Amino acid sequence: ILSTCSGLRGIIFFEDRAYILEPLEGAVSEHIIYRLKHPNLILGTCGHHLNLTGLTLRDTAQFIAQTFTSRHKRETLKSTKYVELVIVADNREFQRQGKDVEKVKLRLIEIANYVDRFYRPLNIRIALVGIEVWNDVDKCTVTQDPFTTLHEFLDWRKMKLLPRKPHDNAQLVSGIYFQGTTIGMAPIMSMCTKEQSGGIVMDHADNPLGAAVTLAHELGHNFGMNHDTLERGCNCKTTADKGGCIMNPSTAYPFPMMFSSCSKKDLENSLEKGVGMCLFNLPEVKESFGGPKCGNGYVEEGEECDCGEPEECTNQCCNATTCTLRPGAVCAHGLCCEDCKLRPAGILCRATSNSCDLPEFCTGSNPHCPANVYLHDGHSCYGVDGYCYNGMCQTHEQQCITLWGPGAKPAPEICFQRVNSAGDPYGNCGKDSKSTFAKCEPRDSKCGKIQCQGGASRPVIGTNAVSIETNIPLQGGGKILCRGTHVYLGDDMPDPGLVLAGTKCEDEKICLNRRCQNTSIFGVHECATKCHRRGVCNNKKNCHCEAHWGPPFCDKAGFGGSVDSGPVRQSDNRSLIAILITILCLLVASLLVYFKRKILIRVFFINKKTTIEKLRYGTTTSHSNRQKPDHDSAVSKQTTLIYITQTVLKTKDHALVTTASQSNSPKSDHDSEVAEQTTSTLICIT
Repeated sequence: ILSTCSGLRGIIFFEDRAYILEPLEGAVSEHIIYRLKHPNLILGTCGHHLNLTGLTLRDTAQFIAQTFTSRHKRETLKSTKYVELVIVADNREFQRQGKDVEKVKLRLIEIANYVDRFYRPLNIRIALVGIEVWNDVDKCTVTQDPFTTLHEFLDWRKMKLLPRKPHDNAQLVSGIYFQGTTIGMAPIMSMCTKEQSGGIVMDHADNPLGAAVTLAHELGHNFGMNHDTLERGCNCKTTADKGGCIMNPSTAYPFPMMFSSCSKKDLENSLEKGVGMCLFNLPEVKESFGGPKCGNGYVEEGEECDCGEPEECTNQCCNATTCTLRPGAVCAHGLCCEDCKLRPAGILCRATSNSCDLPEFCTGSNPHCPANVYLHDGHSCYGVDGYCYNGMCQTHEQQCITLWGPGAKPAPEICFQRVNSAGDPYGNCGKDSKSTFAKCEPRDSKCGKIQCQGGASRPVIGTNAVSIETNIPLQGGGKILCRGTHVYLGDDMPDPGLVLAGTKCEDEKICLNRRCQNTSIFGVHECATKCHRRGVCNNKKNCHCEAHWGPPFCDKAGFGGSVDSGPVRQSDNRSLIAILITILCLLVASLLVYFKRKILIRVFFINKKTTIEKLRYGTTTSHSNRQKPDHDSAVSKQTTLIYITQTVLKTKDHALVTTASQSNSPKSDHDSEVAEQTTSTLICIT
């Protein structure tokens, strides 16, 4: 694994030996390579704090009545995910690196490059979109207590960092030595959440590879990956003496650099449940830290495509050497690019992954599938009695099945109230910032420890899970059995027996921060009102319309979808053609009517004029030349007939030539009558 930032840096494996390559101190272009025998590092373990929002360790139960198929699941898994990462270095790290801001930045970039390399086999890319060095003073409390440090950093991220720098995940790299053996800590299954998508990492080795492995480990917990314990029977392609896998509970030399089968399975389960909803959009090219580089896999400013290094590029539409499109290619990347051409609008490019997800469709103008969107927080789950939160639908039922297996169901409310009012490890509403178990208020009892009935005889979540059974006597006799769990997974491990954040606790109420709160705090009903009951509100507060209504407000005919996710259906080309043909026919008919009307008017006017002429000729003859022969009258009629037939001839072209030519010879009265009949016939034909 090599990095080219400020010289060549990295680690080279040859058989069973590892060698470090790095620039020679004080030299411009010289490097040193040496065998890594006894690295100066602190051996340690990963500590998981008690998840403040109740995100569980392993939530393997399937959603009830989910609407997606195995094909849709595979599509979700095979799509490349992009983690827009921000790394923050605290003041102690700044001091340990000689108070050199640029040196700290280069170290953090190198760490991010290693992590990106670790995650590539999982079809996940790590895009470093920001670096922050606290060279003056720490912006949040950083102490040797990892729990407090994590708590404070996540609060600072939510309140200060996210508003000014949008990102998916943030990690604090600290120069402080944490208490005990902890070298890192992160919440489980918290990726993309505003409250907990992040972690803390102790820079515990001289080589940045050590911190990179720890950061990858903590990022794995954010993704929902659990530790690779012996009882799980994980398949790791590398033996422990050669480093093992990244999610091992402890880190030692040699450093692990790959993920086990358990980690991959945990990742699949998490993604199918909606963890990582924010990772499907391609990062903005101007946001990538470190500047553009052809071959890094990101299409940046000045590039038409980027399929990686030439030796790893398999894209037939992209020239890997120049990062330009090949001749005839319109696109090279994206789910809406097929055979180097854009797919038409309305083609499904990302199916729903759970009961709170929304589908995305090609727009016809962009090779990339629109960024993933899902139902607005507080919206009813599709087909499930619950409410959506962060793109997931959590229920007491599914959590009981997770802990106790098929047949398990939530216990009556009295179980939650009695057990969780104790404020001890077996009944509580989580821990406060001082790591003390908190009692549940009666109204919040269904947001504390989960209480179930039925299922297996013991918890199915792990070999070290303990069943906590409580019998509550009833006034009329009898008793109710309440079943809870206590799972010890380490001093700072989250408690899988706590109710998950976002779980429905009452009608129109949801568990947040161990309290049963009204869903109105999300404003979902106000948002849905503008959709005119023809669509739903997505997480960006925009309407996702039904198939025959158009965004943004579903109040006009259209092709469905939203301004964020593309049109739900394709335009019907056959209907469009039929409409065009109809319009064309109407246009032709209108032109025919127009010209016929014009000709009728002209002929009618000429007829009237001919009659007047006849009367005038008759009057003149009677007053001046009463003795003229009939021949003059015939000539007059002949002239009139010629005028008429020639006028019509201009309209009817050669079809009436014969009539006109026949009228050129002198005619008798009989001929005049015939001519008048011909004129009448011509008018009729016209």
